[in-house]
Amino acid sequence: MASTLQAKYRKDYQSPSHTITDINLTFDLHESQTRVVAISQVKQLQQTNQLILDGENMELVSVQVNQQPWSHYQVVDTTLELNDLPAEFELQIETLINPAENTALEGLYLSDGAFCTQCEAEGFRRITYYLDRPDVLARYTTTIIAPQNYPYLLSNGNKVEEGVTEDGKSWVRWEDPHPKPSYLFALVAGDFDVLRDSYQTVSGRNVALEIFVDKGNLDRAHHAMRSLINAMKWDEQRFGLEYDLDIYMVVAVDFFNMGAMENKGLNVFNSKFVLANDQTATDNDYLGIEAVIGHEYFHNWTGNRVTCRDWFQLSLKEGLTVFRDQEFSSDLGSRAVNRIHNVRIIRGPQFAEDASPMSHPIRPEKVIEMNNFYTLTVYEKGSEVIRMIHTLLGESNFQKGMKLYFERHDGTAATCEDFVSAMEDASGVDLKQFRLWYSQSGTPELRVSSVYHEADKTFTLSVRQHTASTADQKEKQALHIPLGIEIYDQQGNIIELQCNGKAVSDVLDITETEQSFVFESVTSQPIVSLLRDFSAPVKLVYDYRDEELAFLMVHAKNEFARWDAGQMLIGKYIRSNIERVQQEQSVELPESVIDAFRGVLLDPSLEHAFIAEMLALPNHNEVSGWFDSVDVDAIESVLHSIKISLGQELQDEFSALYHSLKQDEYTIEHPAIGQRSLRNTCLSYLALTEQGESLVQAQYQNANNMTDTMAAMSAANQAELTCRETLMDDYSAKWKHDGLVMDKWFALQGTNPAKDTLTVIQNAMNHEAFTLKNPNRIRSLIGSFLNQNPARFHDKSGAGYRFAGEILQKLNATNPQVASRLVDPLLKYKRYDETRQKLMKQELEALLNMDDLAKDLYEKVTKALEA
Repeated sequence: MASTLQAKYRKDYQSPSHTITDINLTFDLHESQTRVVAISQVKQLQQTNQLILDGENMELVSVQVNQQPWSHYQVVDTTLELNDLPAEFELQIETLINPAENTALEGLYLSDGAFCTQCEAEGFRRITYYLDRPDVLARYTTTIIAPQNYPYLLSNGNKVEEGVTEDGKSWVRWEDPHPKPSYLFALVAGDFDVLRDSYQTVSGRNVALEIFVDKGNLDRAHHAMRSLINAMKWDEQRFGLEYDLDIYMVVAVDFFNMGAMENKGLNVFNSKFVLANDQTATDNDYLGIEAVIGHEYFHNWTGNRVTCRDWFQLSLKEGLTVFRDQEFSSDLGSRAVNRIHNVRIIRGPQFAEDASPMSHPIRPEKVIEMNNFYTLTVYEKGSEVIRMIHTLLGESNFQKGMKLYFERHDGTAATCEDFVSAMEDASGVDLKQFRLWYSQSGTPELRVSSVYHEADKTFTLSVRQHTASTADQKEKQALHIPLGIEIYDQQGNIIELQCNGKAVSDVLDITETEQSFVFESVTSQPIVSLLRDFSAPVKLVYDYRDEELAFLMVHAKNEFARWDAGQMLIGKYIRSNIERVQQEQSVELPESVIDAFRGVLLDPSLEHAFIAEMLALPNHNEVSGWFDSVDVDAIESVLHSIKISLGQELQDEFSALYHSLKQDEYTIEHPAIGQRSLRNTCLSYLALTEQGESLVQAQYQNANNMTDTMAAMSAANQAELTCRETLMDDYSAKWKHDGLVMDKWFALQGTNPAKDTLTVIQNAMNHEAFTLKNPNRIRSLIGSFLNQNPARFHDKSGAGYRFAGEILQKLNATNPQVASRLVDPLLKYKRYDETRQKLMKQELEALLNMDDLAKDLYEKVTKALEA
């Protein structure tokens, strides 16, 4: 295995020997024997008469050059080597592929009887031999031939012709006028219900909008259509970017490894991010659809019109587009709540990734399997890097930078450096040191201290930055870190920041290992709010007193800062109580802390969704990230005890608020979503009190929407109420025919805190709605157990680890990409006690000893064991 898998390095990038300007593809679709004819116009770029094309898992039928049979070739492993070629020629390659056996769901495969493709990152090479790399951009013409029981034959671009063959098959031809890399190619063939609408662009062009869903699901596509129209309008207004084809299509499929794919003009979506109505989808589902629809649409410019030169530049399109979809959601909804959700991801799983054997910069330096690049670091930390540029430049200069970026690189394959240079040149802001964020891995820590000098009315902040060594990099350099701050007087008024008699920015430029900032005209001891709006993806260390944090929870003008103060306050007592539990003492929560949260609960000036976030405790995985050595049982015990304490102490307030927020009608307006969020947060606390059983049962029975149904079931699940099984059985009986809706049920089984959870999960795997062939089912049941049920997954018996190992070995043979995403909790074995380390390591070694271990898993497992 080790001898056959070679790492690729960013530093070794070489431009292609040839380019392909145009490709004409013909697909004669058949479930087990699809015939593909690819006719490419090839031009030599370097002095060589050899062309090496990528190809996997297909049968080569014939090769022609300039319409003549060509014998000067050989197939070597996963390449086709063509020799003695002219400088410019037409290349015709005919292949046969078997979509029905393609369980990896890369290339062309079947999803519940429909043909569909997934070509990012390297799936196109499973369709035909090709220069399957993002810096080869060609114009595509695609002809699809299929039996007439496939009425919709879709591909990229605009439909130009259609008809019927002599033997009675349908055919459709599509032309995409915009050159694109192979990873953006798409094909879908099937029988669907179609929701149609249109959008008039800012320049007056009419664009046809079509969403294709499985038969019977048309009523669940309307929210996706509204989200698409909102995204098109927002991108015009905020970024001045207009759509460029005559039609925009979205297809929802059940079998899909990712969330969605931005193929030019034909987005293929996991049905999870398209289908919704009030009976089948929760508020979070609605918000997720809005964000993902927006994300894939925004890729039309940040990813499609300007694409990546190579896969090491993936964050160029993904980090930037995540930033754009976050801004879209924030502009349409609650900016504070959206920011909190984004930061929870960074502080939890992304920080954990930084500290794991898989740590890497947002622009990685080496890789074995390209699919392993699709990480929280590349996406979510990548978006934070874009946000820091926005913070340093301001909205106006950032937009100038975006405009210059498109002027320079539209229609090309660009690099992260190209983007930063455009931002720098358009704004005049020096980003030389800032570039280190692209090449340096790990999570920086900012240690801040302060001194108030009453005599000269100055307030001094001293900042020290440090990034610990990571698995991939030992030496670290000082980064350029924007530190957003505000200082307040004792009455809660903002004190203007002044240095040398002049007003200064509330964003401090941290560029050295140690720096101090002296602020003048501070007439009394101030209270400082640090890392406002999470201005950088760093860990903050500052010795706040409880009274200061309680003050900021009330007086901070920035809502994120209020939430963050609450998190820091409860975080202090989570830490101290973990120490108490380890010393076999009971959990204690001071009355002052309870009162601080009571104040938030009763504050009429705060929006409901924000209060719900204020009351949500840090989760187990985030708390784990606070420690070098994770005490699973102590963390679980403390979080559970604190939630019980808050539930009991604030029972009257929770109860009053819960009953006052009841809604008679369901709408997805943001104020209504906020009310439900707070009401169901109250229920999650009340479920731990003596009235929990009756409240939860009543809510489940009376719920008129899936949000309230799932909130009741989740509360019963986490509180281990006796009604849990009755609710679960009732839900299963109602929804067992709908896999997507059952995913919520499977996720509850996976996160069940009971000691017999593994038995529950294994029984759920026998449910008629479950299959190991469907990534959504796997992620819901098994993924939730591995990632969101740490107490049971890390049970000292090792049963959770053995279960994970068994599943990973099965998936290695069928869908290694999904397996690679599930293995991550095992990779962090060194953060646990010696007994758990040994058990986790055994499962990793068993994987490594497999004869046919896929490179997706091989790369991660070897990194973990070598770390």
